[in-house]
Amino acid sequence: MLILSRKVDEKIKIGTDITLTIIEIHGDQVKIGVEAPKNVKVFRQEVYDSIQAQNREAAAGTATLEALSKLLGAKD
Repeated sequence: MLILSRKVDEKIKIGTDITLTIIEIHGDQVKIGVEAPKNVKVFRQEVYDSIQAQNREAAAGTATLEALSKLLGAKD
């Protein structure tokens, strides 16, 4: 892990396409602006973790969907 110190309005560059800007610092809270191409998805860690958990649940639910289909009398 790279650890950097930055002040308000200073930037961090990731590759050629992504720029992080320190917007505001208040106590232990830091606001960061992210500039990235539209094809790069940017999430807070807790949102990313939630998306991954939902994807795992959906993937595990395929057997449940098959069972529900049989209960409803759907034809193959």
